Amino acid sequence: MINLSTQIHNITLKNPVMTASGTFGYGEEFADFIDLGRLGGIVVKGTTGQRRQGNAYPRMAETPAGMLNAVGLQNVGVDTFCAEVYPRIKHFDTNIFVNVSGSSIEEYCDVAAKIDALDAIPGIELNISCPNVKQGGMGFGTRPEMAAQVVEAVRRIYHKTLVVKLTPNVTSIVDIAKAVESAGADALSLINTLLGMAVDVERRRPMLSTVTGGLSGPCVKPVAVRCVWQVAHAVQIPVIGMGGRPVPRPSKWAPPTSSTRALPCRLSRVWRTTAAATTLPTSTR
Repeated sequence: MINLSTQIHNITLKNPVMTASGTFGYGEEFADFIDLGRLGGIVVKGTTGQRRQGNAYPRMAETPAGMLNAVGLQNVGVDTFCAEVYPRIKHFDTNIFVNVSGSSIEEYCDVAAKIDALDAIPGIELNISCPNVKQGGMGFGTRPEMAAQVVEAVRRIYHKTLVVKLTPNVTSIVDIAKAVESAGADALSLINTLLGMAVDVERRRPMLSTVTGGLSGPCVKPVAVRCVWQVAHAVQIPVIGMGGRPVPRPSKWAPPTSSTRALPCRLSRVWRTTAAATTLPTSTR
């Protein structure tokens, strides 16, 4: 049998297939449909310091090769997550990561500290790349110095595996990646959605209540592949790639060191930035 186990810092995954945050809820919503124990890991939806209702409707819009969303990090808040959601999901036979979001450095640290106390959560994904919130989110992830400041603060109080999620909506994603690596990130995940907009030409109005939103789907795959390739060659920590493949084809899955095919929108794949990753092809199919 082929060994597909993959290492992210000090966490061993059964295989390099993970769910992307925001597309899989808390995992329990899919437990009746798939064996969650077959996954390398689950990244649960974004969690903030307080409960958030998200943005006003409409907050989703179909595009020719994907979709725009402006959900706005709707979630129950970290206290409810710890008290009610965590007891329901801690028994899953896979690695669980919590996507941590905030509007300030203090909020990021508060959420991370509370998640740090949960024994069955071996890592967090620090979301400094969400384009659908008015404060925080992508604002922290578009400048190297700001990204590093958030990561340094969280690193001081969080003692497990720290993954940082990067935005593609920057001039140089490599500069951001290097900054957060130096600040103490154990791994990187990318990409988050691309900032986009859709207009109802008959109404002459934007299709989203927030005007702009995050673009995902098959159309983003070339951007995702380019970003992962650039970052994997620039840092020494693991890279988790995602974006552009809404429906995985199991017959095409392969170990990350031998394939550059799939960077799924809904299923993330881990790319190692060890010696093997430095041989990633300079082009993809």
